[in-house]
Formats: sequence, C-alpha cells, structure tokens
Amino acid sequence: MDFTRLHCFSLVIFISGFVFPVIVTSIGINYGQIADNLPSPENVVPLVRSIGATKVKLYDANPQVLRAFADTGVEFIVGLGNEYLSKMRDPDKAQVWVKTNVQAYLPATKITCIAIGNEVLTFNDTSLSDNLLPAMQGVHTALVNLGLDKKVTVTTAHSLSILETSYPPSAGSFRRDLTEYITQILNFHLKTGSPFLINAYPYFAYKIDAVYSALASLGYKKLPVQISETGWPSKGDEDEAGATMENAKKYNGNLIKLISQKKGTPMRPSSDLNIYVFALFNENMKPGPASERNYGLFKPDGTPAYPLGLSTTTVLSNTSSDATSPSPPASSATGYLSISSTPGRSHYAISRELPTWGKVLKTLLILGYYVWGMITRKKHEDFDLDIN
Repeated sequence: MDFTRLHCFSLVIFISGFVFPVIVTSIGINYGQIADNLPSPENVVPLVRSIGATKVKLYDANPQVLRAFADTGVEFIVGLGNEYLSKMRDPDKAQVWVKTNVQAYLPATKITCIAIGNEVLTFNDTSLSDNLLPAMQGVHTALVNLGLDKKVTVTTAHSLSILETSYPPSAGSFRRDLTEYITQILNFHLKTGSPFLINAYPYFAYKIDAVYSALASLGYKKLPVQISETGWPSKGDEDEAGATMENAKKYNGNLIKLISQKKGTPMRPSSDLNIYVFALFNENMKPGPASERNYGLFKPDGTPAYPLGLSTTTVLSNTSSDATSPSPPASSATGYLSISSTPGRSHYAISRELPTWGKVLKTLLILGYYVWGMITRKKHEDFDLDIN
C-alpha cells in the first residue's frame, strides 16, 4: 500500500450524544485493515472519537494510521505479525523495527504497547511457539536500549484454547502441553509489567475467571488481564445461523454497556478488563466464511453496520481507496471463528473445514457450552453478556 498518498474524502458527522454514561470512553477498538474500500485513517479519527473509544489496537504498525492519530491522545497497541517472530530474535533487527515503527511516532502518537504475534501458542507450530518469547525479549531489549521501556510494554494475545479446564472457573488451568511456554511468558510479563491478553469469543465472565484461576495456579494471581478481542458478526453464510444483525446488536450493545458499568468478574469484580471490541470495520478481503468479513461496528462508508444505542450518524463518501489492495497476512489463522446456533442462544465454535465426524463433535461441544452457560448463569448472570 502506498502510504505517502493522501486521499480526499468528504466527511459529515452529526453527534447528538451517547446513550451510555460518559465512562464509555474507556472502550477499546480493534482496527483491522484487510480491505480495499476503507476510509483514509484521517477520516477514521473522528469516527473513533464518535464512539468514545480512547484505545485502538492495530495488527501492524501502519504509518499512515499512526500519523493520522498524532496528538489525539488515543492509546495504541501496535502489532507485529507471526511472520516476524524469527526476525525479532535478532537484537539488531528488533531495534531497527522499534526505531522505525514505534520511536518515530512518539510522543505525538501515544503508542503504549507492542503485541508480538497473535494466538501463537494454539497454532501447534513449534517454529512459531519456540520463537515467541525470544521475539518478545528482543523487542523489549530494543525498547530498553532506546529508553522507551517505561512508556511501551510488550505482550502477546492468546485465544481461550490455551485453557485445558474452564469449568468450574475455580479449577481453570492451562493446557499441560503449553504450560512450559506459558510460564516463561508469564514470568516475562511479571518482570516487565506488561498485561496478559486474551481473545474471548464470546465473552463470558466464568471463562475470564477460569483464566484468572489458571494464572493463580502458576503463581501469577495479580497479573493484569485484558480482553484484546471480543465481538459478534452481523452477517454470515447459510450455515452460520447465529451471525445476524440482531445478535450482533445485542452482543456488542451489551458489551459496551458492560464496559460503561466497569464490571469485572465474580472473581475480580473491581478489576478493569480493558476490553477491545472486534472490530471497527467490516473487512471485505478477509479469508474464511462470510462472518469473518462482517464483524465491524461500521461499514466502510462510515455508517453503522447496525444500531448500538449511540446517537451517532457518520457518512463517508468516496471511501474506496485507489491504493494497492492489501493481501491477507501470511500468518492468518488456519482456523476461523464461526457461529452456530442452538435453540434460544447462539454460540461460537472453532471451525477448520471439519469433516462429518468433526461436525458432530463440534455440535456436541456447542451443546456442552450451552449446558455450562445454564449451570453457571445464576452466579455469573450480572457479569455476563446475553443475546436472548
């Protein structure tokens, strides 16, 4: 993509206020860019502000985005894709990357964190897993050498699949085959003061409490946890029955309400989870089922994908960019999140082009998830999101 080119778009924004309390400004948003029709970053700035977001998570360190958000006060997590892990083991390469992609934009752009890789440990790829911690260490060392380690932390995002046990929440534990990797990463977090990131699909308080229990079982009871991704698609393929506009509206509307109320979980009721909603835009070039391209709160023209209770109308014209279309990252997940439905409630399940027997197993897992939700509902109902 040619980031030196500026595109002119007409932008009209009418903001008549928010339905939710002012505290909603603690919201974070994932800003993915696997699309060829998104508005310029300059026009995204007022859109982010219109929903009260003060934190943005990128999956790269897009220079046009980082320049556009200079002097806005918005906090950024920038990303380093899985394909860069082996390179970041080299201290010299790590320092060059940090100088180019982080230091160059400070302090005008408020970069506070670097996420190394995404859901690396659940790829079952030792070439990635073995490089994750060294890459994190390499980038942190670069920050130390440049005097930035007190301003910028280093972390990585995990999927809930790193858990071996999640019910009951008090018995939460990490997968035994990953414990060695996870323990070393947790030790890194403790030493550097960085948060533990978890992608939660869908968000249920008992699952986050299971993460807390798993951390405590390894001696990291006080480590801060952030929800780096959670969301719901507004559209899907025919077999993705739960991916509907109504479900997305309820899920993300309740999610924003949960953030505004600053509710933690039964295990940590006063803990601020720093939730990042997935995602800002529908991304038309994402691989996988239709749901993958419809997680956005907004359409590419800046209009809401569905109403969320925010009295905001945004219209972006001529949003199609004539820059080179981005390609899906080489590190794209081999599996993807899909939605299946059961009577009365919709659930997420991991889908990997499953054969017939696999679909049977998937159905059983979904039904099991439904039962778990019913069992734990009494204790966790004030902390959970419900789309009934």
